[in-house]
Amino acid sequence: MISRISGLFAAIAFAASLAVAPLTVSAQAAPAASAAPAAETVAAAAPAAEAAPAKPADNPYGLKALVTHGHAVDQAVLVVLALMSMGSWYILFVRLWDTHKLGKEAKEVRATFFKKASIAEGVKSLNETGAFRYIAQTAVEASEHHEGALTENIDHSSWVTMNIERAVGEVNSRLQSGLGFLATVGSTSPFIGLFGTVWGILQALTAIGVAGQASIDKVAGPVGAALIMTAIGLAVAVPAVLGYNWLVNRNKVVMSQVRAFSADLHGVLMGNRAVKR
Repeated sequence: MISRISGLFAAIAFAASLAVAPLTVSAQAAPAASAAPAAETVAAAAPAAEAAPAKPADNPYGLKALVTHGHAVDQAVLVVLALMSMGSWYILFVRLWDTHKLGKEAKEVRATFFKKASIAEGVKSLNETGAFRYIAQTAVEASEHHEGALTENIDHSSWVTMNIERAVGEVNSRLQSGLGFLATVGSTSPFIGLFGTVWGILQALTAIGVAGQASIDKVAGPVGAALIMTAIGLAVAVPAVLGYNWLVNRNKVVMSQVRAFSADLHGVLMGNRAVKR
């Protein structure tokens, strides 16, 4: 009887041990399983941290380094090119505004001037600082004041024509001022940039020869910095050339309107209408 009871307790203890064993194994496996994803997360974060882009270092061979640490000749070339570029853009904007203003004034004059009751009223209706007011006043004064020992040898029509053409020529000269500078910049700035490039390459090769090293970092950097001069020279020349051609075409269009006005004005002055003040 005692042996049976002992065997029963032994069977119960064995069954209990079998029931508890899986729980213990799962409890021990759970921390291991949770530790595995953590390890994988850390392992995945490490390459991400390594792959994070580093802060870019300053280029020792760029334009900034050329300005701050370049040779005196290089810096002088940069200053000259900068002045040429600023002058080109200034002339371009000013002359574009002048041609725009003169073209707008020409349309207004053609629509209103010759509809006035007299030339005097037409002159007063023009802009006091405009080119058409200057031409009209010059023509009227030449028509009214044709005297003098020498000018009497010139007939009245030729005298008025000469004065009108002289006034038109002065207007054209004002529009053309600055175009010579654009042409000069467009033709010389590439060569100035090329001079800076040649000088920079010469200095780089001299430094390499003195150091006795011809590695890629000793050659590519200085030569690349020197080539920036050529690029700057082209960047200065191209707008100057395009602006010059553009302004020349615009001046032709505007001056054709000015000459048409002067021809009509000459015809009116040579008519039978009296100039009233």
